[in-house]
Amino acid sequence: MVQVNVINGTLEQNEIDAYVRHAIDANPGKLINTIDLELDGDFVNMTYHFGEIPFDRIRRITGYLVGTLDRFNNAKKAEVEDRVKHSIVPESEEDIYISA
Repeated sequence: MVQVNVINGTLEQNEIDAYVRHAIDANPGKLINTIDLELDGDFVNMTYHFGEIPFDRIRRITGYLVGTLDRFNNAKKAEVEDRVKHSIVPESEEDIYISA
């Protein structure tokens, strides 16, 4: 349920519902906690306050897709600790730029 705060006046419920529908349609995949509707004459300024959508991180470790390591035995946990983690980091600032 989205909390709606109307500032500097009042709106009818059907207007509030239309603004909520617009906010949800304009921000697919985002969780809207609160909408502030600030009335300014004939204009309405909308401010959205988003919440965090929880997700589980899934990694491929030692050939298995896992979210957490709590079900691994000691041998698999040791394999995870011995892994070499790779990253792409330029050795110098010159490596960042590509010349023609």
